[in-house]
This record gives sequence, C-alpha cells and structure tokens, in this order.
Amino acid sequence: MTEPVYELPTAHYQTPAAQQQAEGKRSLPPRRTFTIRLLHVLMGISVLLTVSLLLFMIIYVLYKGLPHISWKLLSTAPSYLRNTIGLLPDILNTVYIVIVTLLIALPIGVGAAIYLTEYAQNKKLVSAIEYAAETLSGIPSIIYGLVGMLFFCNFLNLQKSLIAGALTLVIMNLPTIMRTTQESLKTVPQSYREGAFGLGAGKWRVIRTVVLPSCADGVITGCILSIGRILGESAALLFTAGFAHTLNGVFEAITSSGATLTVALYVYAKEEGEFEVAFAAAAILMILTILLNFAASFVGRQYKKRSML
Repeated sequence: MTEPVYELPTAHYQTPAAQQQAEGKRSLPPRRTFTIRLLHVLMGISVLLTVSLLLFMIIYVLYKGLPHISWKLLSTAPSYLRNTIGLLPDILNTVYIVIVTLLIALPIGVGAAIYLTEYAQNKKLVSAIEYAAETLSGIPSIIYGLVGMLFFCNFLNLQKSLIAGALTLVIMNLPTIMRTTQESLKTVPQSYREGAFGLGAGKWRVIRTVVLPSCADGVITGCILSIGRILGESAALLFTAGFAHTLNGVFEAITSSGATLTVALYVYAKEEGEFEVAFAAAAILMILTILLNFAASFVGRQYKKRSML
C-alpha cells in the first residue's frame, strides 16, 4: 500500500515580499491612495510646466535672434568709425572666461569635496565649511562684483580684466561644484571602497579608480551648473571684467578688459537700443550654452569609460 503524496499548491504561491507588497496595496486607505495619486498628478504638472517653459524660452529666443545672425556679425569687431556692429570679441571673451574659470574652480572644488568626504575627520570643521559654502551660494552676484572689484582689481592691481572676472566667478561657483561633488561622493556605496581596499589598493587609488568614476555624473552636473552661471553672469562682470569690445589675442585678452555676451547684450539692449543685436547675442548665448553642456557631458562620459577599463 503506497502512502499518499501531498503536493503544495504552487499555482498561487508568492514570496513573502510579494505577499507583503500585495497586502500593503490592499490595505491602503482611500485617503492615502487619493493623496498618492494627487501627488503624482502634481508632479506631472510640474514636469510639464518646467519643460514647457524651457522649450518656450529656447524657441522664442532662437525665433527672435536667428534671423539677425549673419556671418559679418559673427566674424567682425564693432567699429564706431565704420558704424558697424560685430560680436566676435564678445564670443571669444565668453569662451575665454568660461575656460579660465573652470580650469581654476573644478580642481579646487572637486579636491575640497574629496577631502571633506574621504579624508576629513573633524566633523565640526566639515560642518563649518559646508555651512560657509551654502552661505556663499546665496549671496547676490552684485556683492561678488563689488568684492571682486575691490580685491582683485584694486588690491591685487589686476585692473578690469577677464582674469579678474574669472577669479570672481571662481568664488561664485566653488560652492556649487563642491556641494554637488560632495553629495555625489556620498552616494557611492561603502562596499565599493571596502572591496578595493580588500584587493590591496591604497586610499588615493581607490578614490581615483573606483569612487570618482562612480560619481562622475555629479561632477558633470556641477560643471554644467557652473557653465550656466558663468555664461549668464553680467552684474559681477560689469565691475570686474569691464565692457570693452576689443579683439585681442588669447593671453592679451585675458589680461585686458573685455565684455562677454551677457554684458554686450545688456549694453546693446539697455544703452544703445539695438534690440535686434541683443536678440542675436541671446540666441548665440543659448546655442553656446547648449554646446558647452554637451561638451561637458561628453568629456564626463569618456572619463567614466576610460576609468572603468
């Protein structure tokens, strides 16, 4: 006589996690379900409004500015004798000041974030530096311009020049780069570090080959935010970089007074009434911002791929 075989009903078997999730879904009260759906709707509306405003701004500026862009406007300098307007010096000054600012701010900001996150042991010192960085990020740009004029232009005798404007923008963008990099470093799992240490790697090698590639997106985000602030800054540069429209060489331009596209836009629209040229400068500035953001993202992706090899 054979014993009966008992089989478990596997058709409706669920794991404990799936059972808890199903019970949680069934046990949600109607008020909470309504709140969750309402928040989803509000989030969707916020995303739609943000994207719509961005697209409207880009399309409107390009629509008003692109018809007034010509090769003569892009390739010549303004001349009061010939009564011509050109934006070439302003475009070059904008590129120069972005490059110089990033070359100074990125190493300092990323290095400070690495030190505060990976090396610093004094929690009070870390909290004080973080508080100072958050305070600096909230100061109006006109204050930075006045301080930059007094310290860099007068005290250090740099006069009104692109290097004085770039150093002022370095102080403005350091908190952004440092805080975004620091928060990205905190998101890297501790197991990554422990695994690298277990293989015999040193502290700096772990940071360089494991931690930094894992948080490259945060560094790119800080870089993109800094580029946007540099390109859009005008108040601080009016006091430190000046508004000369002179076409110079690279090294001569950095040590001389020069107007960026935002300063030129302000001058042409507010003081000279050349709104067509102002919209053309705005369109060029928009295109330049998009190109520099794509370039920063591309460099970050290439660095991440090369570090992972």
